[in-house]
This record gives sequence, C-alpha cells and structure tokens, in this order.
Amino acid sequence: MVRSSGSVGANYIEGNEKLGNKDLIFRIKISRKEAKESEYWLKLLKDLNKEESNRIETLIIEASEIRKILSAIINKLT
Repeated sequence: MVRSSGSVGANYIEGNEKLGNKDLIFRIKISRKEAKESEYWLKLLKDLNKEESNRIETLIIEASEIRKILSAIINKLT
C-alpha cells in the first residue's frame, strides 16, 4: 500500500520533468495504475478493519478521484 500510493506522486512529478510528451503520458499512466492499485489495497484493508471502514472508505474515494483526474489529463494530452 505504501509503495503504490507513494508511487502515484513520484511518477507524476517525474513526468513533469519530461523528456517529451510521450514520456509525460507514460508517467501519468503509471501514476494512474498505481492509484488503482492503492484503491485495491484500501478495499482489502477495509474488509479486514470493520471498525475503521468509514475512514478507509474516504481514502478509497480519494484514490478513485485521483485516478479519474489522471485519466482526464491523459485524455487531454492524447
């Protein structure tokens, strides 16, 4: 979970130091993939921690929103 969530921002920042438009799109696609993986891990965590399910659900929604934002950026660049 820590790796995938940290990778979202790291790849986005690296993409902003792009070598070209193809590199930027590639890095943002990786960020989107990592956001999706983070969402997956959060869903598993929610199933295992019923007492924290509301707090975890908020994080799942945020991960989903980040993924949608990254998709919109990709669509705009292509």
